[in-house]
Amino acid sequence: MNNHDKARKAGLYAITEWQKRAFPLSINKTPIIRSPHEKGHNCPGMAFCGAPGHGVGDATDDPDTFRFLCDQAPKAVGYGIACDNMIGLDLDRKNGVDGVTTLNRLAAEHGFTVPRTTTVCTASGGFHLWLGIPEGVTVPNSVGRLGPGIDVRSSRGYVVGPGSIGRAGEYVLHPKVGYIEPQPVPEALLQLMLPPPPAVRPQRRYTPTSGDAAGRALAGLVRVVLTAPPETRNSRLYWSACRAWEHVADGHLAAGDVEAELIGAAIQVGLGEGEARRTVASASRGVAA
Repeated sequence: MNNHDKARKAGLYAITEWQKRAFPLSINKTPIIRSPHEKGHNCPGMAFCGAPGHGVGDATDDPDTFRFLCDQAPKAVGYGIACDNMIGLDLDRKNGVDGVTTLNRLAAEHGFTVPRTTTVCTASGGFHLWLGIPEGVTVPNSVGRLGPGIDVRSSRGYVVGPGSIGRAGEYVLHPKVGYIEPQPVPEALLQLMLPPPPAVRPQRRYTPTSGDAAGRALAGLVRVVLTAPPETRNSRLYWSACRAWEHVADGHLAAGDVEAELIGAAIQVGLGEGEARRTVASASRGVAA
């Protein structure tokens, strides 16, 4: 049996026995079918356009579809498994870096135990640990963020399936573990993988002085943003910013006050700071024009 047929058989086994979604890979462990779209496309997968070539977006749990994908890629010698509700913890052990040591250090420092779970041995001496994540949790892919020698594959990511061939050799299941349904990731380790929550900034409130007509106008424009229904938040911010910049052009308001109050109000009703700043700046250019 050649390497293509071996990987094909292993991928079908992962689909039928482990209920995983798979797609073919090259010897470089990358998607092998070329995209049917122009560069910069946003098509998420074959199910949407009918043509293969979307990497992990083509991953399937249907054996016949997987066979079709393999037929389109006769040079494929590996397969990827989509990280559906799981992460692949890639522990490298090469070039003086040891991801296993790093993981054990994190476990000791943060008080968690690395579970016995499906472990794939790589040809370079490293390991891929498959760990389950809670439904609805999105873990970002990362390289070295947890520490030297540890990469994380999860959301829209994939792991190389056992039975695949890479340039350094074959990926195989750990002989002492075999296949186990991916065990839950320890909560402490999960928290290390998640991005920090966004900082909450206290919002200033503009209080116009008695008789300050421009100040009262700005306060009214801030209320327009604060009372905007979700679907109109950006458009109301733009309208309010245009009116406020007109007062700036007349010399009745300071640009800094307009930016601070309107952006602060926009953030308070749920717009991102970057989006709010761009909208206020766009309104400024529109008034200047």
